[in-house]
Amino acid sequence: MLEASALQAAERLDRQVAKGIPVGPLAGVPFAVKNLFDVAGLTTLAGSAINRENPPATQDATVVARLKQAGAILVGTLNMDEYAYGFVTENSHYGPTRNPHDLSRSAGGSSGGSAAAVAGGLVPLSLGSDTNGSIRVPAALCGIYGLKPTYGRLSRAGVALLAPSFDHVGPLARSVADLALSFDAMQGPDPQDPVCARRPADPTFGQLGQGIQGLRIAVADDYFLRGAEPHILAGVEKVAQALGAQQTVRIPEAERARAAAFLITAAEGANLHLHHLRTRPHDFDPATRDRLLAGALLPASWIVQAQRFRRWYRQQLQALFQEIDLFIAPTTPCSAPLLGQEKIVIAGVEVLTRPNLGLYTQPLSFVGLPVVSVPLRESGSLPFGVQLVAAPYQEVNLLRAAAHLEALGIPEAQPA
Repeated sequence: MLEASALQAAERLDRQVAKGIPVGPLAGVPFAVKNLFDVAGLTTLAGSAINRENPPATQDATVVARLKQAGAILVGTLNMDEYAYGFVTENSHYGPTRNPHDLSRSAGGSSGGSAAAVAGGLVPLSLGSDTNGSIRVPAALCGIYGLKPTYGRLSRAGVALLAPSFDHVGPLARSVADLALSFDAMQGPDPQDPVCARRPADPTFGQLGQGIQGLRIAVADDYFLRGAEPHILAGVEKVAQALGAQQTVRIPEAERARAAAFLITAAEGANLHLHHLRTRPHDFDPATRDRLLAGALLPASWIVQAQRFRRWYRQQLQALFQEIDLFIAPTTPCSAPLLGQEKIVIAGVEVLTRPNLGLYTQPLSFVGLPVVSVPLRESGSLPFGVQLVAAPYQEVNLLRAAAHLEALGIPEAQPA
């Protein structure tokens, strides 16, 4: 179905160009989407077996429709962790997504298919979703750019959610310009999504060449510099030097923020899938089912306390951004683990792989900050990423800084 519609869209664009009719800024750009975005005529799987029984979507998700309106051509939907609950895209129903840089390794998740498709050169642009790091983790492990905008900045209408108070959607690409163009095309209020910010679009593409003059940039220390592999910390330092970061900042209680994020995510996810957990538990991916069942059993008092902490944590970060514009942190503590690898070592301690790939992303999703993961690759290493983090609605600062790094030749976001 998508092959026919993609060819028709391309032919339509050709006719418009031949007639001198203006076309959109993404005219002819092929893109693909994580299979939790509604695509008219296709069943939205969200990585699950249960959803195969659902009827096809009747219309495109808002952001998919907006990319099409900008001239982009949808060519496919992509593998993911079941219900977007994971960091490895090793799906028991549809198989693993392999890292294009080393097929024995994970592409990350839960937007693993989205990252692998871009890194492998199948498409220049894809869409993913990010609850606790699901755009940034696979972008880092696959060596491409990934943008998690401010919570509520892009519409989630027509997107299968995992944890509604966390979920973001955003683009993955091999260049900062592609991130900015697609982000600009998707911006704007949407009455179909009640949390989509009621604010006009704020174009970023035209500001990429402004450089970093005037931006106050720091490096997140303490929690964010503990446990990462040496080559990743070296990458953070390389980015800091290139951006002229002269100071460090301490993000208060980041470890507790991560713990609270675990609790709230599990509780919200369990609530969304409670009916099927009760009636069809054996139809879930076992790794997803067990975490959702645990979320369903959490005491309500724990969730209330986590939400109270969330308010306090947001206030602390709001105060921090009175002093700085951006801070720098690792995206993941390591490069891509092997498929099926159950444990990794962080700070000399063996820990489970799946949850700990989000060690540095989760405390930032917790309060909806905009983040871009910038790809790096040291000699002899697999790709990894460094996060640039800004105050809410300051995506333009992120993209200016990322474009500055790109102009210096520091990031490497090329097909594997």
